[in-house]
Amino acid sequence: MTVTDSRPDTQDAAEAGAALPADLAGHKRPTQAEAEAAVRTLLLWAGDDPDREGLLDTPKRVAKSYRELFVGYGTDPVQLLQRSFEEVAGYDEMVVLRDIRLESHCEHHMVPIIGRAHVGYLPRGRVVGISKLARVVDAFAKRLQIQEKLTAQIANAINDVLDPIGVAVVVEAAHQCMTTRGVHKHGVTMVTSTMLGAFRDDHATRREFLSIINGRTGTFEG
Repeated sequence: MTVTDSRPDTQDAAEAGAALPADLAGHKRPTQAEAEAAVRTLLLWAGDDPDREGLLDTPKRVAKSYRELFVGYGTDPVQLLQRSFEEVAGYDEMVVLRDIRLESHCEHHMVPIIGRAHVGYLPRGRVVGISKLARVVDAFAKRLQIQEKLTAQIANAINDVLDPIGVAVVVEAAHQCMTTRGVHKHGVTMVTSTMLGAFRDDHATRREFLSIINGRTGTFEG
């Protein structure tokens, strides 16, 4: 059965010619129709009928959801961090954003990684809007990932762009590749951290950061 794409052919063609990252230069971006055909193939492989009523629009829905789940490939973390502010009235203590909701996907099994990230840095005269820190987390999380790499990418991006005195990132997450398949170990959380600059070299600074992210008193809900 022929799979048709409901969107205009011009848009489909534009997607096929859309630029891919430099390290994928030898590949061509599939069209929407090709992506939907791939989903149909997986439905058949799983043992179901993609032509039954409940699955007729599933290929289109899956392709659409992938645009959202993997939007990080089209987001530049450096650009997010480039607008910073220096009117901080002499503030020189750490800035910490904790409990940032994190949703990613395991690059080995393409199943969800759900958790939270804690990000801190010691500014060197300039600070960035706190929403940008959360957006940087999303920029890297909304890609196929392993948690160790994700943690390092977030820290390195902040360190490279803001040039702070130090950066600290801790990620806590549950991986469905081991909770809903494989070993089926529920309630397991993986914790990774990357400490740069003062957070790596100064034990007191690192302890203060860990104390802040582990403390749960005085939490405000906006």
